[in-house]
Amino acid sequence: MKITAAVAREGKADFSIETVEIDEPRADEILVKIVGVGLCHTDMVAKTGAIGGLPIVLGHEGSGIVEKVGASVSKVKAGDRVAISFRSCGDCPRCKSGDPAYCLSMPLLNYIGMRPDGSKALRAGDEALGSNFFGQSSFGTYCLTYERNVVKVPADVPLELAGPLGCGVQTGAGGIMRSLACEAGSSLLILGGGAVGLSAVMGAAVQGCGTIIVLEPHEARRNLAKELGATHVIDPAAAPDLAAAVRAILPHGVDYAFDTTGIPALQQATMNSLAPHGTFGIVGISPPGTPVPGDMMQVMTFGHTIKGIIEGDSEPDVFIPQMMDLYRKGRFPFDRLIRTYPFADINRAVAEQHHGDCVKVVLLM
Repeated sequence: MKITAAVAREGKADFSIETVEIDEPRADEILVKIVGVGLCHTDMVAKTGAIGGLPIVLGHEGSGIVEKVGASVSKVKAGDRVAISFRSCGDCPRCKSGDPAYCLSMPLLNYIGMRPDGSKALRAGDEALGSNFFGQSSFGTYCLTYERNVVKVPADVPLELAGPLGCGVQTGAGGIMRSLACEAGSSLLILGGGAVGLSAVMGAAVQGCGTIIVLEPHEARRNLAKELGATHVIDPAAAPDLAAAVRAILPHGVDYAFDTTGIPALQQATMNSLAPHGTFGIVGISPPGTPVPGDMMQVMTFGHTIKGIIEGDSEPDVFIPQMMDLYRKGRFPFDRLIRTYPFADINRAVAEQHHGDCVKVVLLM
């Protein structure tokens, strides 16, 4: 069938809105009519061709209504409302232990821009387009996805906003609630007040953290962080010595730190902000070749832990419903992060999110 999609092409700074053709769903595939799709920093990295190659249809925070299912699909049926997350195999040791974000087939199923058998599900005329990004490629009016990707969305949760729960929001909140499992009363430093960082703030509030410090250059985001539960905010322009600023609040340092920026200098400075036996969780994408932060003798002396985190260590079928339940109870207002744009305005949305005019973009079909 013909669909409308945003295509990332070589040599083009903007996405190209095009009419393309999508395959009929295979036996294990689900055709979803997209209602809304989040715009994530990972999409911007992939747009350069660094992940999956070009040309490609990206998008990995989709939500919508199941249109058609393949013969072997039993989890959902036509008409179901779903949020779409990352793909995992379900059979490897990591998946069986409840750690699908570390699936042994994670790169093959999410990053290569095609099905594992090498076929591509999207075409522009005779030109094959990269597809199956995170098992969805949801920058389009329809996408193909899989049972391990989808989670049903209750009628009282806004479907058009649910897509970011499948990646950015679960990365931030899951990083605090699952990966670091911050205890009630513990202290936490969050680097960055974007969608992932502010989701971490909400997760920290749910966990009952006693001190929640957010480092963020944009005043509006610092103010929103305080409204969502941060006890302290730091403007990096006014506090160039991060460790000194943190220790002015907590002389012994923080129990936990969480980086969403990927900035090596900030990561290094954070190591001097940790309390003894502190843990530093990292989700920010750093330049290739960036060394692990810290000094080995200091890490050993103070018993520090440095932990890489993917997707908040989330099991989507467990954690996405948990976040939706917290939202319904008024304890997880992730919708406050979101500004919606028409899908046709994707390039304006990219520019405004990059400029800091909004926290989280959701494109509406």
